[in-house]
Amino acid sequence: MAGDLLRLGAAPGQNSPEQYALVMRMESHSEERRGNATLWQHYEEKVVKRLIELWQLGDLAEAQQVHEICGILDVNCFEIGQNGAKARTLYPSAFLLAHDCSPNTAHTDDPGTYAILLRTSRRVHEQEALTLSYAYTLQGTLKRRSFMHEGKLFWCQCRRCADPKELGTDCSALACRSCRLGSIRAVQPLEQTADWACDRCQRQVSAQEVEHQLERINNDLEAIDVHDIPGLENFLIRYRDVLRPNHYLLLSAKYSLCQIYGRIEGYLLPQMQPEDIARKERYCREFLAIIDVLEPGLTRLRGLIMYELHAPIMILAQIAIQKGQISAKEFQCRIKEVIKLLQQSRDILKLEPQGSNEHEMGSAAADALIKMGCK
Repeated sequence: MAGDLLRLGAAPGQNSPEQYALVMRMESHSEERRGNATLWQHYEEKVVKRLIELWQLGDLAEAQQVHEICGILDVNCFEIGQNGAKARTLYPSAFLLAHDCSPNTAHTDDPGTYAILLRTSRRVHEQEALTLSYAYTLQGTLKRRSFMHEGKLFWCQCRRCADPKELGTDCSALACRSCRLGSIRAVQPLEQTADWACDRCQRQVSAQEVEHQLERINNDLEAIDVHDIPGLENFLIRYRDVLRPNHYLLLSAKYSLCQIYGRIEGYLLPQMQPEDIARKERYCREFLAIIDVLEPGLTRLRGLIMYELHAPIMILAQIAIQKGQISAKEFQCRIKEVIKLLQQSRDILKLEPQGSNEHEMGSAAADALIKMGCK
């Protein structure tokens, strides 16, 4: 869409006035962007001058309009793409939804048409605003708020951001190095530069120190290949006394392990030891407990992790019944849990567009249910 706005050196909107009018309804935060010298200069050099001077697609009088369009793209774009392809897209109505770090809608895009597919993910009460998240759910408050301010130019003040324990999930808590018992959290989470403090002793840490520490740990995690199971397991061991169990960086590693245990050579389910299968089950349960709070209902992450969880429960139940470690009644209880997980996973992931990996996983869940004689 944005490519039409300045095509062939025409004034903005001349080639596609209707599209241009839709775009210009969107918020650009131009004044705030102008106040950010680094951001403004970046777009001045990389976009405005290149379009107007190098490519000769306009004149200097249109520079402000180009800046405004840049702002609109930054503030309102959705990142879309399936199976590795990525693009940024504007939609004429979806931009109206408010942001919340624990939203009540889920969205994806059709891999064929690129249309946005938006649905409520849980029951929405009368007069309740429809919300979506501009940030990745599995990031801590410090990181999410910084990301949104840099890209969207606002400081989020939603319930999750205002709560030091993030709706009880504690996704940002650090372990206290002084007393070894307490958790270090942001005392005033809506103040980005406010100190963090331990809930058991007098230790305080500056927000800047926390930010630097998390950046180092994040760099360490990103340096690990996503298929390196020993590397990811080692990461969990090295930082288990630094980060609290539900910290988003540990959850990120656990989510990777949930997906690759059972799927790569050397760790395929028939090759795995019972203790490794049990570890996959534990990681899935821990991850699901957090998602049930932050992204409840018909959300993609819940559907995916439920599908990952069903297999280790079934395999371990079969091993246990064969060894006489559980009763027939307990075995049936575990199979009922497997069926419930598959049903919910199917119902969620079949809502994803055909052709997407998620939809295919939903079909696999449906097939598994049929083989088990269930609907």
